[in-house]
Amino acid sequence: MDHAQAAGNKPTGSKMLALTVGAIGVVYGDIGTSPLYAIKECFSPHYGLETAHREVFGILSMIFWALTIVVTVKYLGVIMRFDNNGEGGEMALVQLVSQFIRNRYELLITFGLGIFGASLLYGDGVITPAISVLSAVEGLTVAAPALHSLVIPITIVIIFGLFFIQKRGTGSVGRIFGPFTIAWFIVMGVIGAISLVQTPEVLQAINPWYAIDYFAHHGVKGALVLGSVFLVMTGGETVYADMGHFGKAPIRRGWFYLVFPCLLLNYFGQGALLLREGSNAATVANPFFHLVPSWGVIPLVIMSTLATTIASQAVISGAFSITWQALQLGHLPRLKVLHTSSEERGQIYIPFVNWALFVLTVFLVLQFRTSSNLAAMYGIAVSTTMVITSLIAWHAMRNTAKWSVAMAMAATVLFLAVDLSFWAANAVKIPDGGYVPLMLAGVIFMLILTWRRGRTLLRDAIKGRSVPLDELLSDLPLYETVPGTAIYMSGDTSTAPPAMVTNFKYNRARHEVTVLLSVKILQTPRISETTTTPDSEHIKVREISPNFYVVVLQYGFMDQLNLMADVSALIEDENNGLPIDITDAIFVLGNETITLRDGKNMMRWRKSLFRFMHRNSRTPVDYFGIPAKRVLEVGSHVQL
Repeated sequence: MDHAQAAGNKPTGSKMLALTVGAIGVVYGDIGTSPLYAIKECFSPHYGLETAHREVFGILSMIFWALTIVVTVKYLGVIMRFDNNGEGGEMALVQLVSQFIRNRYELLITFGLGIFGASLLYGDGVITPAISVLSAVEGLTVAAPALHSLVIPITIVIIFGLFFIQKRGTGSVGRIFGPFTIAWFIVMGVIGAISLVQTPEVLQAINPWYAIDYFAHHGVKGALVLGSVFLVMTGGETVYADMGHFGKAPIRRGWFYLVFPCLLLNYFGQGALLLREGSNAATVANPFFHLVPSWGVIPLVIMSTLATTIASQAVISGAFSITWQALQLGHLPRLKVLHTSSEERGQIYIPFVNWALFVLTVFLVLQFRTSSNLAAMYGIAVSTTMVITSLIAWHAMRNTAKWSVAMAMAATVLFLAVDLSFWAANAVKIPDGGYVPLMLAGVIFMLILTWRRGRTLLRDAIKGRSVPLDELLSDLPLYETVPGTAIYMSGDTSTAPPAMVTNFKYNRARHEVTVLLSVKILQTPRISETTTTPDSEHIKVREISPNFYVVVLQYGFMDQLNLMADVSALIEDENNGLPIDITDAIFVLGNETITLRDGKNMMRWRKSLFRFMHRNSRTPVDYFGIPAKRVLEVGSHVQL
């Protein structure tokens, strides 16, 4: 079900229109700027292709069927069926299918593929702003070659503005960007249609025979052009990653009503232009800006520059969404997260991720300097993600959609045949810069694995120093009772956390009311927005001894944590029997200092990395919004 459906409130009317406009601005910004450089790269000199009938028709045929099979059929038609209570993306898909996988090794492989696929999104989030904005600003040189030296400075200023505005939230930028992006698609469609009317025979390229004919005459060497044809689809994968922001229906409507027709008109219009003016080297070098007369180049450059600042929004918001899921599921250290909308919980802003992407994007601009150089690395991250998605989707087809083996196999083989063809063509770019997004994804993948393994070792070490809760309860009469309420936080309600043990045994005292509070993150995205889930599933309270309570707060991995509000509401509820004066309660938290020792459970350099990540992770006080004046921290040393 969609996000809105999960709350029993499917968007209709003006709400649907607003979400569709926002989705066009945020989700389709990236794929909407591919016409700036895709055709240009297909006919770049290193492929050695002429702008003859066979080559132009073959490229256009490949573009049409790539967009149809991958974006329309695969993502919008199939993959978006497999939402995890409205959420999309690699991590949400892995969480969805993992419940059906019984083989341990198959589960580990699926989890590893999903995490690596999610990590690749960060590489895309770095390259997309760089190549999109740079390709638009380079249009200045078409009208005024003397401005070539200003391309890099202007690009960096625009990129800074894009990342600066992120703190306003995807809802705000969607309202700003949506109407402009609609205008951008209309302009692209119109200038493409004008060229198309002059050479209407290019519409014949819809016939897949022309793609087959191209490969028959150009062979394996000619197939390398698929690496540039793939550029028309970059951004297509974000329709799934950003599904939780807007829902399925608005994203699908935006594609079929506006985005897909306008993209096709522009691509076929550029193809028609190349058939007419293919002998002009300037036209081949930048066909998009030659679709308009000379007086229209500067306005089109300005408009495309604004469009490319929007193009990066899809991957940036997707990076925020993936990071939030990873934080909730315990895959990454706690980071500062700002929820930018009180109505749409999927709309978030993560400062560290935002500015890290900005720094890396500027580095790429300064290092590679032209969109053509960046195109050499572009595509390998997205094509790898698409292959991984097709592999994992097999489990969703069989277990979630209940497709037959034959039907699931046919879909998977089709998707993988297309995905792997594009992946192979992009793999040759690795030595020329394609290694950059792969290295970035590898670093993030290692950080995630190290954090997860380190957290497991830390929990085991803490548990070894804890005592069973029943054992502590039997000793309660030995301790003096002092006025007030103490709330101890722990991830395991079956044992007494070290902070509780230390406070009881060393101070020989306990508070009048003691609460063991645990926060559990469930595999479902949003427990609080499922209408069939009673409140008792969100908050569980049980008294295990006089004035000694265990409270469990359960959240979905996309829910906004609101611990203090939930605790306050729990106390105000007269039916729960929890006699707490929240103004007098203190939160007792453990603060572990990690020391290292040699061992076989994890390599020492990874232990050092985990200790660094643990030390710089946000404290529970900041992460859960607990007032610092009401916190008592009990320190301890833990050896790993």
